[in-house]
Formats: sequence, structure tokens, C-alpha cells
Amino acid sequence: MKKRWICLFVENEIGVLARISGLFSGKSYNLDSLTAGVTEDGSISRMTISLTSDDRTFEQIKKQLSRSVEVIKVVDYTDIPIHMKEILFVKVKHCSDADITELFRISKVFGAAMIDYDGATVLLECTQTENRNDDLIALLKRKFVNRIEIVRGGSVAAEAVSVSER
Repeated sequence: MKKRWICLFVENEIGVLARISGLFSGKSYNLDSLTAGVTEDGSISRMTISLTSDDRTFEQIKKQLSRSVEVIKVVDYTDIPIHMKEILFVKVKHCSDADITELFRISKVFGAAMIDYDGATVLLECTQTENRNDDLIALLKRKFVNRIEIVRGGSVAAEAVSVSER
């Protein structure tokens, strides 16, 4: 089993997202992440899909997606250099002044932003790779036991322009 990434360019019409995600659920394929949004051409949407599968299943998925009427193009990002980010919000509750200071220090190290707070609650926003966000969550879970709430958004990926690492 391997982590896979697919980028789909699809017609920007009502129900396309439901039909594409339905294709996955109908075949009992599990998605790790699905992000969709309109492109520079208003008639086309881009979907970034992450899943874990073996080679055979993944090839079957790509073939089924390619046969879908609404799909314009399927791009396999699995083994090519890409830039990928995931959005993460973490709310930390019942904070003391020392906790807020510690959260400020942690946010600087992880490239996160403290985007909202009141006297006892802090909201962090972090747009990093999935692994980097996992590291931040693990640290916050250790430091602020039973006081965090996590909201993760889908991952987006773009093919690298220059030769660089993923």
C-alpha cells in the first residue's frame, strides 16, 4: 500500500463532485483527502485526491476516472515532484498566560499563525505539508492534553516548476 495523489480537471457543473466521490464509495475505495475548486477557467474545476492503495487498485481507479464523462484530464502526481500543502486549524482551550506564550513560541517554530484568541482560547492556523502538520498536532497533544480541537482541510498539490524535492 502506498500514498497516492491524483489531480482531476473536471467540468464545473452541479453534481460532478458527488458523482466523482460516489465512484470511490461505490467501489469501496477510501479517500484520505479530497479538495476541489474552480480554476482560472470558470467552466473547469480542479480536484486533488489523496488515497492509499496498491498498484493494481490505483490503475483501476485512474481508468474508471478517465472513463467518466465529466473528467477532462487525470494527472497522477504520485511519483513526480510536487508542492503540497494542507490547511490546519487548532483551537487550544483553557490557556494561561504561560500557555499563550508557549503557543506563540511553537507557532513561530512551525510556521503557524495565531489568528484569533480571547482570554483563555487560542486559534492557530498552519498551512504546511501533511507530515509537518502531523508533527505540530503531536506536540500540541502532548503539551495541552485534552484541550485541543483540530480541523484539517484537504491537501492541495501543484506540479513543481523546477527540479526540487517534494
